[in-house]
Formats: sequence, structure tokens, C-alpha cells
Amino acid sequence: MSATLDGQVRRGLGWSAVSSLLLRAGSLVTGIVLARLLAPEDFGVFAVALTVQAVLVTLADLGLSADLVRAEDPERRAPTVATLSLVSGALLTVLMIVTARPVAIALGSEAATPVIVVLACTLVLSGAGVVPYAQLQRRFEQKKLFAVDASAFLVSTAVVVALVLLGVGPMALALSRLVGQVVTTCLQFALARVRPRFGFDRQVAGSALRFGAPLALANMLSWALLNIDNVVVSRSLGVVALGFYVLAFNVSSWPMTAIGQAIRPVTLAAFSRQQDEDPGPGLGRATALTAAVAVPAGALLAVLAGPVVAVLYGERWAPSAAALAGLAAFGALRIVLDVLATFLIARGSVTAVLVLQVVWAVTLVPVMVLATARGGLAAAGWAHLAVALLVVLPGYLVAVRRAGASPWTVLGRLWPPLLAVVPAVLASGLLSARVEHPALALLLGGTVGLAVYALLIGRWALGWARTTPAGTDTSTGTGTADLPAPGPSGTAPVAVPASAAGSS
Repeated sequence: MSATLDGQVRRGLGWSAVSSLLLRAGSLVTGIVLARLLAPEDFGVFAVALTVQAVLVTLADLGLSADLVRAEDPERRAPTVATLSLVSGALLTVLMIVTARPVAIALGSEAATPVIVVLACTLVLSGAGVVPYAQLQRRFEQKKLFAVDASAFLVSTAVVVALVLLGVGPMALALSRLVGQVVTTCLQFALARVRPRFGFDRQVAGSALRFGAPLALANMLSWALLNIDNVVVSRSLGVVALGFYVLAFNVSSWPMTAIGQAIRPVTLAAFSRQQDEDPGPGLGRATALTAAVAVPAGALLAVLAGPVVAVLYGERWAPSAAALAGLAAFGALRIVLDVLATFLIARGSVTAVLVLQVVWAVTLVPVMVLATARGGLAAAGWAHLAVALLVVLPGYLVAVRRAGASPWTVLGRLWPPLLAVVPAVLASGLLSARVEHPALALLLGGTVGLAVYALLIGRWALGWARTTPAGTDTSTGTGTADLPAPGPSGTAPVAVPASAAGSS
């Protein structure tokens, strides 16, 4: 990696981290407000609609944004990509509208039909913005991407709060998503300084679809498998239980989404530009610092699930804590899988990612059905963790080896955080269990847990953070380097989604 690219990556990573932290903090506050204004049933109805939209929106992109990010001739490819993505988004919008009612009934909530129709309109808007988004990502312009996301967030938040106060119910969430997508697409074009240009080159279309189609299918399957739990919970336990589950999944996704959003745009571009270098050191460094943050975040969120829900959302949402414990642990593993998926895509191993998503989905369905039937909300969260740990992680390690990196590059970076988090979790859990007041239990348990973990892992993590990228000639400013380490913060991931139900 050249010194210039190294600097671009670091600046991009910094802005990604700032963006992720601020937006997740804003989403947290908004989610708390909405949870106290809306009933669990309203969240359940919206979750049914969002389940459909979340799966189809991955196809609107067709994997074409990633194709542009890694392409050597993006300007020549852009008009064809713009045409393909817009047509794809329009067709999926029509499909979602036409099938809204039967799909809503099949998912156990006919009341979600109009909400599905409104969310369908976001698909064509998402498809229209593929080219400017890819250009911003390719140029590491995370500062501008932050401006886009922040503007859309502020507008959509104002809309949803106003509509909820007017008594619109779950439709308020859908309308705010639609308005936010309009703002996002318009600002992407404005800040990327790209005008809509459409064209069609058969050769470009063929190569773009050969790369993008498997990636789009992998993304769709990835979102589908993380929304299977919504379908199972809705049909087995009802829409109210789904509302509790959606809240739990969103809470479990806070730290994981923050980390993923910070590193994903940067690592895809950085990994893609290291095709002629040994991929092991870069992957190892990314895994090390990602795990150093993700593992304690997931583990402490799991052990403090009860106090977290009680303090932030109130006692009426207490059933969410049962699902949150398992989902938080799963979230920690999910962000590591996200790094591996991004690495494979950058190395061109898109088919391997697709195959892994198929295996994941096929395995998860029966496990989720059985677990939810026997153990309710709590079992649904642990089912996710079991499948990801016992089936998906080994599959990714095999794929990483075939892509040119040793699996031990990954595994060797995971055990220090895992060992350090055990005493941290024990200390946090024992202390919080002795405190009756939820807020005090959360404060003391979280503080002690983080302190114990930092004491045990701090020197190891700082060593990775301060490591001079291998191959950099500091006297001349040239040479090659490892992938700069992802920072401790982080819409849809490349292959492993950040949220099953979305966040408000």
C-alpha cells in the first residue's frame, strides 16, 4: 500500500468512526423516544414491512456499487451501472407493491400491507443512487458520506417524531424512511458532483453482472437469513412478541453496526488495492483490532441485558432482555464475519460468499423454528449464535485459506480478546446481580467490566494500533503497508448485515 493510499485510508477511517459514533448515538436517543411513544405491536407491524424491504433492497444495488469501487475504469462503466441499478430498483418496487398484501398475511400481519407499499418506494431511490455512492466510497470521501447520512438522519427523525405525535402509528416509521432515502439520494449526487448519466454497454453490463449478481444474491440471502427470525417469531409468537424481539435485535446491533460502518467502506477499498501483496498481515491486523472492540461490546451487552432494557426503554419492554443476551453475543461474532466477507469480496471470491450465505440460511431455518418453539424469544437469539459459530465461521475460514490467507491469521487474533473478556464478564455479572436499581447496576457493572477488560487487553490492543504498517519506508514516504486497523466504532454490510430489523 503506498503512503498516499495509506493516508487516504486513515483519513477515511477517521471520518467513518466519527460518523458512526454520532449517528449511532442519535439513533439510540431516537429509538428510546419512539419506544416510549409507540407500543410493541406498532414496532412489530413495522418490522414485518421492513423485513420485506430489507431483503429486496440488497437486490436493487445488484452488487454494482462494489463493482465500481474496485473497477479500474469507473467512468466508462458508470452509465451502464446507473441504468442497471435504476431498472433493478424500479422492478423491485413494482414487485413489492403488487405482492404487499399476500406477503403481509404470510408473515402474520395484514396490517403491515400499507407500510410495505410505502417502503417499496425506497427501492427505486436506492437504485438511483448507486453510482454517486460508489464514487464517494472509492475516493475515501467519508466526510461527505457522513454529511449525507447525518442530513438524512436529521430529516427522517424530525418526520417520524412529528408523525408519531400526530398518531400515525407504524406508518410514521415507513414515511420517515422514504423521506430519508429521498434526501440521501439527492445529496449523494450533489456531493459526489455526479450528474445522472445513463447508457448501456453490453460488455460492461456483462462483466458488472458477473461480479455483482452473486454478490447481490449473497447480500439478499444474508439479509434474508437475519430476517428469518422475524418471520419465525411473528408466526410462532405473534406481532407483539416480534416487537420485543425487534427492539432486542436493534439494541444488540448498536456496537456491532458502529464498528462495521466505520471499517467496511475503508477495508473494501483497501483490501481491493492489495491484490499483489501478501493479504495475511492486513487481514490479521483488521481482525485483531476489530475483535478487541467487538468482543467486550457484545459480551458486556449480553450480561447487562436486563439493566440496559430497563434503563433505556422502561419496564414494559422487559421481555426484550431475554432475546438480547444471545443476540448481543452473536453480534460480536457477526462483525468478525463481516471483516472476513469484505476480505473475500475484495479478493474476488464472491461465489464463496454466496455459497456461505446459502449454507447459513439453510442451516438457520430449522434451528430457528425448533429453538423458538421450545424456548421462545431467548432461544431465538442463542440459535443465531450457535449456527454462526459452529457452521458459518468454519466455512469462512476455509474460504479465507483458499483466497490466500491462513485461517490462523484470524484465529490467532481472536483468542486474546476472548480470554480477557471472561473475567470481565464474571466481574460485571456478579456485581450487577447484587444491585437492585437497574441504572446503578448498569453503571457499576459496565464500568467494572470495561476496567477489567482494559487492564487485561490494553497493552495487546495498543501494540496492534501502534504497529508501523509493514513495508512502509518512512524515510521516503513510499512502499507498501498493511491494512490500517479498523477503529473502535461502525447500510447494509457487504455480506454480513448489520441489523435484521433496522434501526430507527
